[in-house]
Amino acid sequence: MAVLCATPLACGQSQTIRVAGEAWAPYLTPALPEDGLTGAMMRAVLGRLGYNATVDYYPWRRAMEIGLRDPRYAGFLPVLRTPEREKLCHFSTPLARTSYVLVFLKDRPVRADSLADLRELRVGTVSGYSYSEQFDTMAAQRQIEVEEAVNDETNLRKLLARRFPLTIIDRQVLRYLLATQRFTPADRERIATSDGLFRDRTMHLCFRRTAVGQTQQQAFDNAARELDLPKLEKEYWRRIGYDG
Repeated sequence: MAVLCATPLACGQSQTIRVAGEAWAPYLTPALPEDGLTGAMMRAVLGRLGYNATVDYYPWRRAMEIGLRDPRYAGFLPVLRTPEREKLCHFSTPLARTSYVLVFLKDRPVRADSLADLRELRVGTVSGYSYSEQFDTMAAQRQIEVEEAVNDETNLRKLLARRFPLTIIDRQVLRYLLATQRFTPADRERIATSDGLFRDRTMHLCFRRTAVGQTQQQAFDNAARELDLPKLEKEYWRRIGYDG
């Protein structure tokens, strides 16, 4: 079990793994039990190895930089796999799934049967996020015009202010945001969604791409095989009053 703490900086004497992350409720947030769904799943796996976890919160790009380069951290989460990130991370077993939807105003509906239908629209995205390999490529090649923000809440506020016609947000993240007091019942009534353009993707803990990180990832995945992670995910959603 000691392989998970292969260096003194990765874990302290209290046997604690330290990871970086961005608050992305309900998947990762200090406002929910065990730091959200992926935090709870990570802790369940680490518990099999006799370890605890500490999550330090940063803006997304900063969390990535610190998680990848700071030897005090084992890595960062939650992370979607992309070909580029495969070169940077040793990815853990999946901890959850994300389901992106188009979000627009009811009085300005957006109908899109394919990503090509978004070419004439400006789309709100979050800087550093990956939405799909095809969407990311089209945005990078400026086939789709995107307006980047620091987080999903900012994009939702821009949408309500009619700064752009649509944004892309994970279904559960949208649900969580709209349920907070930061948005009014009138705001919630104005919002509509459409799915089908984005396939579900898995979220992971990204261990640093070092020999130590690979050892930690292998130990983590071996412990994860001893757990029924889908069952744990359903139980967590029920615990916070979600249907998952």
